[in-house]
Amino acid sequence: MSYVKPNDLVTTMIDAGESKIFLSTRDTIIRSIMGGAFLTIAAAFAVTVSVTTGVPLLGALLFPVGFIMLYLLGYDLLTGVFVLGPLAWLDKRPGVTLRGVLRNWGLVFVGNFIGAFVIAVLMAIVVTYGFSTPPNEVGEAIGHIGEGRTVGYAEHGASGMLTLFVRAVLCNAMVATGVALAMISKSVAGKVIAMWMPIMLFFFMGFEHSIVNMFLFPSGLLLGADFTIMDYLIWNEIPTVVGNLVGGLLFVGLPLYYTHGRTRASRAIAPKLAETEAKTPAAV
Repeated sequence: MSYVKPNDLVTTMIDAGESKIFLSTRDTIIRSIMGGAFLTIAAAFAVTVSVTTGVPLLGALLFPVGFIMLYLLGYDLLTGVFVLGPLAWLDKRPGVTLRGVLRNWGLVFVGNFIGAFVIAVLMAIVVTYGFSTPPNEVGEAIGHIGEGRTVGYAEHGASGMLTLFVRAVLCNAMVATGVALAMISKSVAGKVIAMWMPIMLFFFMGFEHSIVNMFLFPSGLLLGADFTIMDYLIWNEIPTVVGNLVGGLLFVGLPLYYTHGRTRASRAIAPKLAETEAKTPAAV
């Protein structure tokens, strides 16, 4: 059957986490650079569609193509390894250590940022004709996104920071679900349909994704948006990374692991065991 049952899905996720932790530094960096690039070019595409058509829902419907392509090609995102690596560590796979999990996160973060930043530079060139003209309407939209999601949060102080963090948590609740659903089917069509749903949801809802933001905010700065690098780090990227970690583990990784990977005995078993013992003659 094409459908992979949840118990088998968790085993597949643990295996994937183990393999990523033991992957060489070179391969981890290459895969994460490409993962960041594929996801962020799709973000640029979605913004372009939303601006040129005036229909944001259409941009959200089409954004998942980047996520789907990168996972079908075996590339990596920080939001995905936030879930997979810890499962291998919880499962006590031989050789998997907390240090190995943290190493994997660090390498994927660096690779994703490189890939996203390259796309930011290339798109800035595209929307300004090589920085020879002011940004076109797509470039202006990207700049406004950067401003709204940095100084826009800062204007609300602690409430803004809480909102940012919650949006990041909810984002990776959906994205990590997409990572899991990428493994729930053995057919390409099944994987595509399963991944599409949660990724479309997070993008249209305006949740905060640390890798997408690695593209949007450097792009905004390159295009002259009115915020600073410190605004980006403090009022977006750092809280978003933490929120993505919490959301992926709390809403996806841990529930799947503890209810399907480490399933407790059914409540119906205990009475049956007691009945069997009562019928068995006591040993002399």
